[in-house]
Amino acid sequence: MNKIVSKEHFSENVVKFEVESPLIARARKPGHFVIVRTGEGGERIPLTIADADPERGTITLVVQSVGVSTSKINALEPGDSFTDVVGPLGQATHIENVGTVVCCGGGVGVAPLLPIIKAMKQAGNRVISILAARTAELIILEKEVAEWSDEVIVMTDDGSKGTKGLVTAGLEDVITREKVNQVVAIGPAVMMKFAALTTQKYGIPTIVSLNTIMVDGTGMCGACRVTVAGKTKFVCIDGPEFDAHKVDFDEMIMRLKSYNTPIR
Repeated sequence: MNKIVSKEHFSENVVKFEVESPLIARARKPGHFVIVRTGEGGERIPLTIADADPERGTITLVVQSVGVSTSKINALEPGDSFTDVVGPLGQATHIENVGTVVCCGGGVGVAPLLPIIKAMKQAGNRVISILAARTAELIILEKEVAEWSDEVIVMTDDGSKGTKGLVTAGLEDVITREKVNQVVAIGPAVMMKFAALTTQKYGIPTIVSLNTIMVDGTGMCGACRVTVAGKTKFVCIDGPEFDAHKVDFDEMIMRLKSYNTPIR
């Protein structure tokens, strides 16, 4: 059992947990994720590791309530435990000094982006972070991101914080004012698609972390499959990160809608 050490509400539906998991805390790298389960017979939920403290033996997870299972998770309190925490899973982010890296995070996508921002800065890059959300209350981890960024740009759809507009507007502003060597984008599928289209115009290498439907996390079920450069890849074992310019986002978005309409 993996005990919850602390819990913090970012908003009504977004919660940060610090969870005991010493082996994963020591082994995780930026880009890795875990699969958690709450209760016997509970749904398996993939969550990217937002942070880890090897000395304390804890990992940090950020959960957004979007259905029954994630709502059950967010109802847990310090002292409660996850039934299972399996990981670290997936391929770690490739980190190197490339120059200027722009890291774009949409909504809860900022959580998996944070360890990448930190690692990119530690590798000697100039890091510009763009945080985007529908409204001010949905901007998360701004202070933590700022600690490891040379510049933080906040974009909100309604203009309630930072600059009014989408993440792509902030991204294009940076690209047109200075040389950008790499972009990392994590967030809703539509956001990543248009970030990729933006950088493709300028020939800037771009990495995205995909959030497909996932079941077992070992590549056996095939639920998380995506088409990358015309070939089938499994997000759980080949990803979650891929070359944004080679991902078939339209197919991925269509598959993400599989459970939108209730079965009657």
